[in-house]
Amino acid sequence: MLPPKEELKKWKEAGKEAARLLSYARKIVKSGMPLLELIEKIEEKAKHRFAFPTNLSVDSIAAHYSPCYKDRNVAKGLLKIDLGINIDGFISDTACSVDLTEEKKHEELIKASEKALKEAIKIIKPGIKLCEIGKTIEDTIRSFGFLPIKNLTGHEIRRWKLHGSLKIPNYDDGSNFKLEEGMIIAVEPFATYGEGLVVNDEPSCIYRQLTFNYPIRDKKARKLLEFIEKNYKGLPFSSRWLVNCFGNSILVPLSLLEKSQILYRYPLLVEKTKAAVSQTEHTVLVTKNGCVILTKES
Repeated sequence: MLPPKEELKKWKEAGKEAARLLSYARKIVKSGMPLLELIEKIEEKAKHRFAFPTNLSVDSIAAHYSPCYKDRNVAKGLLKIDLGINIDGFISDTACSVDLTEEKKHEELIKASEKALKEAIKIIKPGIKLCEIGKTIEDTIRSFGFLPIKNLTGHEIRRWKLHGSLKIPNYDDGSNFKLEEGMIIAVEPFATYGEGLVVNDEPSCIYRQLTFNYPIRDKKARKLLEFIEKNYKGLPFSSRWLVNCFGNSILVPLSLLEKSQILYRYPLLVEKTKAAVSQTEHTVLVTKNGCVILTKES
């Protein structure tokens, strides 16, 4: 069944805000723009209501690149902008890809992920099998001559939980699980010129709390953990946010919490053959006879 009226209002508000923010990011980004400048403008516009740090992944990096406090990289090549809004635990997640090359050499790859998302959304309804969604995505991407990323998926979204247990595949994985009315899912096709697999690369600047109510002897680490619990409530966050609040000395207790396995540090996800990757994503609500895209401006 659908969420209660007041909850649904917040889901929709989070979705529309994310859509407006993504549209804004697309308008201001340009080749050579420092990624740190881009993300700071996005964050200022969003008034810090993020569900997770905005991902600004370039070329073969498929996900988890978010600028650190001293980042010197610039927007170039095939840029993925992946962002989400959190309103009282009601979360949205959306993404697009932008071709910043002079010759626009990635346009077809972007079209492949965009078309795959559109075709998947067309068939989403109660009773649809996950494997059918995955097959639609894969068939559409292959029709352009590319491959989907098989070990990246969409996901169910629950209140205060960005990634629920349900995964939305980007290929026919044989899953017979059926969607139900009222489910909120993020569908995010990834397309590539390469092999269609991502591997873990170097650590990113994105963290998430794994353990709660864990005793910490170090006073600074304990205070930092209290701040993280209060402000992020289990959602991903950026080390840059902490540096902006406390200065770069905070990186020492942050490292201690990571080594204690209280925090998880996400690795960059890179296409196995270093080929470029495109991404397109919407958050949708499964309704009685189909679905509604929440991450649309109107």
